[in-house]
This record gives sequence, structure tokens and C-alpha cells, in this order.
Amino acid sequence: MYTPAAMLFLSILVWEIPGFSQEEAVVDDLHPAFAERVAEREEMVKEGIENYPYQPVTDPLVLKAMRRVPRHVFVPEEYRREAYRNSPLVIGYNQTISQPFIVAHMTEMLELQPHHRVLEIGTGSGYQAAVLGELCNQVHTIEIIPPLGLQAEALLKKLGYSNIRVRIGDGYEGWPEMAPFDRIIVTCAPDDIPPPLLDQLAGGGRIVIPVGKPYQTQYMVVVTKDRKGHLSKKRQYPVRFVPMTGKASH
Repeated sequence: MYTPAAMLFLSILVWEIPGFSQEEAVVDDLHPAFAERVAEREEMVKEGIENYPYQPVTDPLVLKAMRRVPRHVFVPEEYRREAYRNSPLVIGYNQTISQPFIVAHMTEMLELQPHHRVLEIGTGSGYQAAVLGELCNQVHTIEIIPPLGLQAEALLKKLGYSNIRVRIGDGYEGWPEMAPFDRIIVTCAPDDIPPPLLDQLAGGGRIVIPVGKPYQTQYMVVVTKDRKGHLSKKRQYPVRFVPMTGKASH
């Protein structure tokens, strides 16, 4: 059951590639997918994100990214006709691509700046990573299911996202050798916030993460860390996410 105040779904998404300088373009616009189904993306953003009745997204840069990223290439062929509905879709391995509204709203809550280094936990199809890649210089994303991570890596590379790096591994542990991160986004729900992620968050940073046990009420949580390392947590709205696996499930 989805709460009437949220009706939110979610899944996993992420992967890896070399970095780039701030002077270089983040995305190569030459891939034809960016020019396909533009009108459908516009309708998806207008009706399901910009005018969402409970938590409308207002950040113009986030809205621009959602209009640009070709969601249809991140879903299996049999679901591509439904790619621009405001709903999650199956991507295999018992995972789903997230509802577009959730992708947009979590991205907005990160309050991204172009210079930010972002860690994403849960790559899935790579869609959320692509949206992040439109908005900041470095995205580091971790996927625990190897086939999903490898598929996302290949697709993101094909689309020209040279600012996204993908790793296959357990997101509970984060990516310590690349820390600290200005922002961390988690697209699966642990029972509690993993301590390694709190440790790897830079001063002045924030985490957006769903927290709660499977089949029980989960809440979106925003964690902020001040320059002295003090943490603050603010619970947002109820959601339902796939559980975080690996060490988080032990």
C-alpha cells in the first residue's frame, strides 16, 4: 500500500567511467537518444513532477535534467512504451527503475552544485546516475548486482556520461578511497543509516536516504553535517523502497 501523501516508489540505480575537467562538457549531446521522445518527457515533467500534487519539484535545473535524460533507454525493450509514465518499471533481478517524481524530488533535496562530488548507492539501470550526471561534475555510484552494474556502465558510457564512475560492490561500505563526498544519495532502504556513509560525508554535506524495515513504514530522511562534523537528521514523508541488501541485511 502506498500512502496517499506520497504514493512513492523506488528502486536502485548506478556505475563507472574516468573523470573529466570542469571545462569539459559533461554529456555528449550527439547520441540520438537525447532527441527521441522529447514531447513525452515534457509531458512527464509537466504533469508528474512540476505539478505533482503533494511535493512539486521547483528547481529549474532538476526539471531541465529530467526533461533531457532519455528514460526509455534505461528500461527493458518490452516496457519502453511505458517509459514516460510516472511509475516504476521492472528492470530485472527483482529491481525496478524508480518513479520519475521520486528521482526528481530526491535530486532536488540534495541541493546540488556543479562542483559537487556525489556518491550514489544502488545503480540499477543507471537512470538516477544519469540525472545526477547532468547536474554535477563527479558521480560515483555503486551497484551490488553485477549484471545491472555492468549494463548501466555500458549504457552510460554509450550516452556520453564521462563524469560517472561505477563500482560493483556493497553500498553499505560506501567508497572510502574516493571520500569525502559533498552529497550522498541512497536508492534502497536500510533499517538504519550505515555509519560508513556518515563518515564519508564531507562537512557541509547532506545525505538523502530512505530508512526503515521492509514491509513496515519507511521514511525519507535528509541528513546534514556541519563544518564541525555535527549531524542533523530530518524525517520527510513516508515511502516504500526496495531493501538494502548485503551487509545491511545481516
